[in-house]
Amino acid sequence: MRARPKTNPGLLASSRGRSAGSGVWSLAALLIAGLVLLPILSVVAIAFRPSENIWPHLISTTLPRYLGNTAILTLGTGMLAAAVGTGAAWLVTMYRFPMSRLLEWLLLLPLAIPAYVGAYALVDFLEYSGPVQTALREAMGWASARDYWFPAIRSRSMAVVVLSAALYPYVYMMARAAFREQSAGSYEVARALGAGPFGLFLRVGLPLARPAIAAGAAIVMMETVNDFGVVDFFGVQTLTTGIFSVWLESRNAGGAAQIACVLLTVILVLVGLEKTSRRHSRYYHSARQPRPVARVPLTGGAGAIALGLCLVPFVMGFVLPLAVIGTHAIANPEAWVSKGLGAAFFNTLTVAGSAAALTVVAAVVMVYGVRLTGRRLPRLLLPATTIGYAAPGAVLAVGILIPMAALDHRVADLVLAVTGNDPGLLITGTAAAIVLAYGVRFFAIAQGALDTAFGRVSPSLPMAARSLGRSAGGALREVYLPLMKGSVGTALLLVFVDGVKELPATLLLRPFNYETLATRVHEKASLENLGDAAPPALLVIAVGLMAVGLMARAQLRSGRR
Repeated sequence: MRARPKTNPGLLASSRGRSAGSGVWSLAALLIAGLVLLPILSVVAIAFRPSENIWPHLISTTLPRYLGNTAILTLGTGMLAAAVGTGAAWLVTMYRFPMSRLLEWLLLLPLAIPAYVGAYALVDFLEYSGPVQTALREAMGWASARDYWFPAIRSRSMAVVVLSAALYPYVYMMARAAFREQSAGSYEVARALGAGPFGLFLRVGLPLARPAIAAGAAIVMMETVNDFGVVDFFGVQTLTTGIFSVWLESRNAGGAAQIACVLLTVILVLVGLEKTSRRHSRYYHSARQPRPVARVPLTGGAGAIALGLCLVPFVMGFVLPLAVIGTHAIANPEAWVSKGLGAAFFNTLTVAGSAAALTVVAAVVMVYGVRLTGRRLPRLLLPATTIGYAAPGAVLAVGILIPMAALDHRVADLVLAVTGNDPGLLITGTAAAIVLAYGVRFFAIAQGALDTAFGRVSPSLPMAARSLGRSAGGALREVYLPLMKGSVGTALLLVFVDGVKELPATLLLRPFNYETLATRVHEKASLENLGDAAPPALLVIAVGLMAVGLMARAQLRSGRR
């Protein structure tokens, strides 16, 4: 009869402690996921149980126009941005021509210019009193607009051009990475079979890069659906402007939620189409390290054409807006000390900085909690929390403000009943709602960066820390975070930059007389006062350049590896 092996009490206690610790982290992950998903669920609930059902009125009057404009704008921008981004990526990756190395990075710079700033600059440049039409009248001797034809600037087609110029870098980055990863052998075989330059692109390069191009185009279309500044300035009525109109002008929160629900459905359809289009596609590399594609030199007229084609989107998306806004800033130096600019700058730093810090902390807790737990629910909710990035800011504003306002009033009534003092609106009456909206909207950015960072840490390191008696929190603090500080900093910066540029959610959620740089630019430009709009616009661009520089450095490092 064999003796029963003795159980180590210390090991058993440690095991129980770890189990309890993972349960706490799992619960924290579930709470964070619930907070991120709450605005989306709130929009759906309000849309199906409105205080006043205006579905029949919307369907018979404005909703078809909102849907039609949104569809045309989204598809037009997606196709134009995909064509420009893919073409530019192909040229700088496959050919060597004057400035081709420099253009690889210059083509990223339009990401630093918010689309609404590009819209203000383009209208100022091309409008009747702008330099282009003024020069035409002086050169041709025309006296008024009746003497010549000029395309309408504030139109749906020009909105497509502006949005494409601002958003094509999403396609460019992904297509360029896909082209660089392709093997030279594929192109050599195609050339041996008689394929010319266009044949190489259409039959080899484009099919292999299609998943990356589709993913970039999907991001462009989702950003287009989210846009408010461009379409509002150009007078294009979309689903996003419909939310503002129904909520702020008609005072109908239920109707705004119903339009927001339609907008959310459009986003989900775009995401679904992008995933479905790639479902049956399979692309593999050979087991050996593929040889990089050798760039073909272009000289003479061919090199000049390639240079011109790459300069056009860079000039339209970066040089023109920066030049117009910079000219106004120089011509109006007093605008730098105008009343309200300092407060807007401080408010921007406060809300974007607070949102970045809270979002990154929440992402660390959630990703770590999901990795610790073996339960299925937290693992299923982790990818679901990324829907906030796809959801437009106006949708999140509806889902946050309505329930939070009800909670605010109940808390204020309770405090008044107990203490006799009215505390006011603690959430919707302050910038807290803006911080929450930024956190939900950009949670996917922090979560993606940190999930990748956690995956790069060798499992043996936290296991060794746990065997030495460290708790789950101790392992996170002493092992993971020191090794992940670069990724944490990147996530902080990206969330901060996106928060600085966010316009729709800020406009709907800001308290009375509360301005950020983005809302100040929008307000001044809407009043045709680009002189006062220029300083905050330049500050927003400067912050955007930080993020572009960070992405360029990351791409450079990955290219070296």
